[in-house]
Amino acid sequence: MRIRTLTIAGFGPYRDEQVVDFDRFATDGIFLITGKTGAGKSSILDAICFALYSSVPRYDGTQSKLRSDHCRVDDPSFVELEFSAGGCDYRVRRVPEYERPKKRGEGVAKQAHEASLSVRVTVAGGTVAGEDAWRVLAAKPVHVADELSRIVGLTKDQFLQVVLLAQNRFQEFLLAKNDERQGVLRTLFGSKRFERLEAALDDRRKLVQASLASADEVFAHHVAQIARLLDLEEAPARPDAGWFAAALAGLAEQHSTAKTAAEAADLRFGVADMELRGLLDVRTLQQRRLVAATTLDQLAAQQHEIADARATVEAARRAAPVWPLIGALRTTTTALDAAKTTETAARTAYEPLGDVALVDETIDELSARLGTLADVLAQEKLLPRLDASIAQLTTKRATIDADLTEATELGAALPERLELLNGQITTTAVLAGRADSASATLTRVTAARTAAASAVTLARSLDEATVAHVVASTAHTAAAVAHDELLLRRLSGHAAELAAQLTEGAPCAVCGSTAHPAPATGDGEPVTPADLEAARATIDSRRGETETALALVGDLTTRLAEARARADGKSVEQLDGQLETATHEVHICRTAVRELDELESARRAVREALEQLATTLAGLRDARDEASAALTDAVTRRSGIATRIETHRGDAPSVSARVRVIEAHLAAARALTFALAETRSRQVAHDLARATLERELVEQGFDDVPDAERARLSPSAVNELEALIRRHDEKAATAVATLEESGMAEVPDEPIDVEPARTLREAELEHRDAAFAAATTLSDRLDQLRVVIAKATEHQEATGQRRAEFEQLRQLANVVRGEEPNTRRMRLETFVLAAQLEEIVAAANTRLRAMSGGRYALEHDDALQYRRASSGLGLAIRDEHTGRTRATHSLSGGETFLASLALALGLAEVVTNQAGGITLDTLFVDEGFGSLDADTLETAMSTLDGLRQGGRTIGLISHVEAMKEQIPAKLRITVSPQGHSSISESYELV
Repeated sequence: MRIRTLTIAGFGPYRDEQVVDFDRFATDGIFLITGKTGAGKSSILDAICFALYSSVPRYDGTQSKLRSDHCRVDDPSFVELEFSAGGCDYRVRRVPEYERPKKRGEGVAKQAHEASLSVRVTVAGGTVAGEDAWRVLAAKPVHVADELSRIVGLTKDQFLQVVLLAQNRFQEFLLAKNDERQGVLRTLFGSKRFERLEAALDDRRKLVQASLASADEVFAHHVAQIARLLDLEEAPARPDAGWFAAALAGLAEQHSTAKTAAEAADLRFGVADMELRGLLDVRTLQQRRLVAATTLDQLAAQQHEIADARATVEAARRAAPVWPLIGALRTTTTALDAAKTTETAARTAYEPLGDVALVDETIDELSARLGTLADVLAQEKLLPRLDASIAQLTTKRATIDADLTEATELGAALPERLELLNGQITTTAVLAGRADSASATLTRVTAARTAAASAVTLARSLDEATVAHVVASTAHTAAAVAHDELLLRRLSGHAAELAAQLTEGAPCAVCGSTAHPAPATGDGEPVTPADLEAARATIDSRRGETETALALVGDLTTRLAEARARADGKSVEQLDGQLETATHEVHICRTAVRELDELESARRAVREALEQLATTLAGLRDARDEASAALTDAVTRRSGIATRIETHRGDAPSVSARVRVIEAHLAAARALTFALAETRSRQVAHDLARATLERELVEQGFDDVPDAERARLSPSAVNELEALIRRHDEKAATAVATLEESGMAEVPDEPIDVEPARTLREAELEHRDAAFAAATTLSDRLDQLRVVIAKATEHQEATGQRRAEFEQLRQLANVVRGEEPNTRRMRLETFVLAAQLEEIVAAANTRLRAMSGGRYALEHDDALQYRRASSGLGLAIRDEHTGRTRATHSLSGGETFLASLALALGLAEVVTNQAGGITLDTLFVDEGFGSLDADTLETAMSTLDGLRQGGRTIGLISHVEAMKEQIPAKLRITVSPQGHSSISESYELV
């Protein structure tokens, strides 16, 4: 990383814009930043740190004070830094947070923190000039921080320890603790992978440990099941095969005994059950005979009641056809009374109007009079419509006059509108022309964002596939071990297998002897070829699973690399910022395209309006003339109708009023005529209903209407009486049939007592169920015991190899983590970083020995720390005058400065020389040289001067006059009479 250019404005003591071109000092390699105390020398380093990390170490917690107190109201405040890293040039610009006057109204408003990051665009055949040379990577502070973290590769604290050695922080790396120094070295040398290796190893150990714990839990569960099946309060923690066999034999014997007892109990229950059933049948016949006799006695007592019910039902049936005629008579009587009432009312209403006897002639005369007035009445009804038409025509003429005025004004305004649209179309067309380019950018960024999201998912899948591969590999190893154990048992059991095939008197297949004095015997179940074949099949299956998992890991690794390449190495968050910018640009361009169409449509509409304006004006004038003529005609017609109405209305206020009087007289006459006819009709119907009812009463045998009404019953009441009669008859028939059944006469009269037989049966049933339940329970327990013992034995045999594997993994994981048996408590990552630290110490000592006249040398200390804290990255100082090593904290101020400077230079050298590491091409040292004597200062300056051969640029801040005399390249900080500072460059010795 190389710092190239710094631009400051309104920051710290600098009010006006200041530009520092560090590339101008690249040839000299060393330059001095000089000026009075408080002029702003350290503020240059503050500005670099603020640009990269949005923070200033000297003012932590008070960043709001970064704006210069010398700034005027409208003066800007910003820091802009150009630097190169990884072969690319970058520019970061930040505006600090501060309070500014409100743009509207009084008071102050907060200026928010702003940040942007750009990268220089490179093209074939030359460079791009101006602002077009920079492409924005991020435009929000959070996105800028993410991008800078990826590009720079150092945290703020690490940057201050190896690049920007500010006041009071210069010696922190020298005096840092083991963990703090490890954090810096981890980032610089990319040792995070060893931590991941440690985690993977620990995960594998935990996986095997969990598998063993699960197996132990299963075995303990099986033993507990066996104890419950045997009704034992406790069982051995690790029972052997003999204990299992004895338990199985004892439970089998209990089951055999219980089964025999259950069969005997079932036979006794069958005999008791048959005896009880016979007694119950006899008692049932006795109960049925008693019920039938009782029923007949009860039915005989109900005979009189049933006879009355039969007579009531018969009378109700005769009254049924009479009842509708009674209702008809009542209906006609009511209708006749109503007709007579209506007739009386009609007579009363008509008598004041005329003679009732002449009502028919009056109706004819009134109808003729209404016919004469019908035409005049129709014309009178036209008057409101004529009045409305006159008002409408008057309004229409006024509207046309207003439209004429508006059209005339529009004719004057349309040319100005057309000119305005032409200007808007020109501006919008420029934005619309960029739509295709913006869409292409959006498509590219969207594809990259999709690839970045896919990379996140693929990374997670790769981690899962890696774990799956480890599990599959472990299972394959276990299967191979199991096969080897079976093969060994097979070979060791060959002698017993051959001995089992020997026959007395037959020759041995091995030695040929017919005598077999001591045949070999086997301790356990022999291993068969089928067992070996099954074990080999398991190995093949596990090998296939391992190869499949490995192939998946390879495939995911390839796909992950491709996805990251498509994402251009950017994260989802970074691409989200670019996507937001591209989307906004596309939205602006597409909006311009839509607005362009709308503007062109509007322009066409204006032109068409101009063309149609003359035609519209002519049409409006013609319409006004037509409306005036129609208005005159309507006024004339209304005057004629009013004259005719005046002639025909007579004494009435209007023709309509006269017609209403005639119509009321005519309605009363017609109502009287209708009422007279209705009374005559209702009287005829009433007389017919009375005669019909009287004939039906005689036919059904009733004396009068009340007699028939008393006999009438509702249908539901008739149904209830008929149901009562039917139930009586059915019960009598059933009881008689029961008493006449075959065998009923032989049933004894004395009641049968079945309780003794029932008690005996229930006792035998209880004994039988208990015996069968005991036998069934023992059978189930025996079956479960066989299964559980088989599973327990299998688990016990399968965990031996796994325990040995776990012990190896545990010890290896402990060693890698720096735990027992690792007596130095040094982790794997620390061990690797310790080697890097040794190189840093070696590079630092080359300069420290020269600067200290051979007295001091740094030593790497990997001894176990106090209270067994983590070790491996300690530093100590060796004093050649005493030949002893002591802590770095014991050095004096000047000695600490020399050691820290040597260590910082050594660190930068080793990091730069590491393949793929971070290059540190710029170094700043803020003060500390004043603590050195003249000779030591000369030596330190010689050491720094030697660094120029590596291409580094070193900036020094110091008040020491001797350094001003030795370093020609200077940045001078001067303070104006007003108090603000400025920066100038010079190349002369002082």
